Amino acid sequence: MATKEQVLQTLKHLQEPSYQIPYVELNLIRDVMVKEQAVSLTVLTSLDDEVDKDALKLVITESLRVLQIEQVHVRIRPLSDFDKQEIAKKMQSQSQTDDGSKTRISNPNPNAVLSPEAGVTFIAVSSGKGGVGKSTVTVNLAVALARLGKKVGIIDADIYGFSVPDMMGIEDRPTVDENNAIRPVEKLGVKVISMGFFVEDNTPVIWRGPMLGKMLRNFFAEVRWGELDYLLLDMPPGTGDIALDVNQMIPQSQYVLVTTPHATASFVAARAGAMALHTKHEIVGVVENMASYECSACGNKDYVFGRGGGAKLAEELHTELLAQIPLGAPDNHVHEADYAPSIYKESTATGQLYNQLAAQMIRKIEERSQ
Repeated sequence: MATKEQVLQTLKHLQEPSYQIPYVELNLIRDVMVKEQAVSLTVLTSLDDEVDKDALKLVITESLRVLQIEQVHVRIRPLSDFDKQEIAKKMQSQSQTDDGSKTRISNPNPNAVLSPEAGVTFIAVSSGKGGVGKSTVTVNLAVALARLGKKVGIIDADIYGFSVPDMMGIEDRPTVDENNAIRPVEKLGVKVISMGFFVEDNTPVIWRGPMLGKMLRNFFAEVRWGELDYLLLDMPPGTGDIALDVNQMIPQSQYVLVTTPHATASFVAARAGAMALHTKHEIVGVVENMASYECSACGNKDYVFGRGGGAKLAEELHTELLAQIPLGAPDNHVHEADYAPSIYKESTATGQLYNQLAAQMIRKIEERSQ
């Protein structure tokens, strides 16, 4: 059975938003009661929006899963004037060291992945509509970048339609380090974080838009990414809340647009591209997925979804058609050591196309940064 001390230790990474100091350090997590696999506690907070409070409850509940706690009851109380005075006293008493020099209350989980000094290139893989293979492109591009020696991560930002863990054959869950920061799961040289790790038995996520943004921010703030060259974001289709949140959080992100050759798919994808341009983001290029189907018996190519959609989209957005990926499925087997149902092996023709795409991306991005 978990102890009160373990509960508080597990929640040390959660910061009070107004003070930017952990709740635990400010003694704002109180009345902790542990009974078998259930925990109840009270959180004092400056949050006043109900959506923000719901998001805090969810983060606490998910954080405590590492302690095998199944039932969590969180009470939210506003900070009283007395509480605020006590916090002010605490901050003042810790604002100076014994030698008089200024310091600050330590943050147990510093994470600089969003800092320009971190040198991380953010690539948002986006599409106007679902069903065009955007996630397939994301995972294969990430693995190809890792094959070329780059340090790569993926944020599965499609919080309603998360699929990256399944596509990569990931069965492990994220772990928590000594500072209570989440360590992403790594497979095939790629670090991955996804809502799929925190949802049991493929349960649907039924949230309002603002809560999605809260979870996405946690993927940046609460995850110990380590050193990265590229962080890919598998975006939800369209131009909704998550896309807007990414634009605000990562103004330096670069976009790759995925479409099929079909005219309607490219027409809808143009909206996502137009939003990226409108918000001053750069578009690296277009990937046309399901470009053709090659008959395994005769070698003839059929253009199942038509032709020209990717080139037309690239022309409209004044960018480049980076790759045309054929329709198909990887020939992978469950018994393989690194089984990943949606990843093309490097030795295959499609795997080589993704390697070429990754090399092209590296060249274009490095040229832009010079």
